[in-house]
Amino acid sequence: MNRKKLQKLTETLTKNCKHFDKFEVKCLINLFYTLVGDVTERQGVVIGLDRNAFRNILHVTFGMTDDMIMDRVFRGFDKDNDGCVNVSEWIYGLSLFLRGTLEEKMKYCFEVFDLNGDGFISKEEMFHMLKNSLLKQPSEEDPDEGIKDLVEITLKKMDHDHDGKLSFADYEQAVREETLLLEAFGPCLPDPKHGVPSGAMSTPGI
Repeated sequence: MNRKKLQKLTETLTKNCKHFDKFEVKCLINLFYTLVGDVTERQGVVIGLDRNAFRNILHVTFGMTDDMIMDRVFRGFDKDNDGCVNVSEWIYGLSLFLRGTLEEKMKYCFEVFDLNGDGFISKEEMFHMLKNSLLKQPSEEDPDEGIKDLVEITLKKMDHDHDGKLSFADYEQAVREETLLLEAFGPCLPDPKHGVPSGAMSTPGI
């Protein structure tokens, strides 16, 4: 990408990005094109990170291991549902992912956990997510029983209107009372031990 084009893109994205300054946006644009590789921009060709490339970044850079959650995070970034994360989705997604306010993170996590997108986290969805995130004990005869119990305990703690599923209002109230519940159904935000690839934000001129 030539200098002029990079400058224009940086300015446009910085204007609409709440949590990164101009220098950081420029670094992340460069990082994006490094990750995408040498793809020439042809008219009508969408340049972006496909599901596999994006999941690889989540795994290697942010320590994520849960396939279902990584797929949902990909969907959270891919706002236009075209099957790849373009440069603006990358910047806005990382802005929320790395620096979002509690309100932004609650909305994002709820969308990740609402597997079928119906506005609720159902018992079945909780069961699927918790089943993936718990270690199976070899001695357990029926590990599913333990997960069902955990779903019931979670509902008791978070289902404020007692309708057997979690609405965003239930989830928000529970998280405001206990922030640790933000990722109650699996890690969908960066592990604090991980961050943006080293050097991405600090090397001048990248």
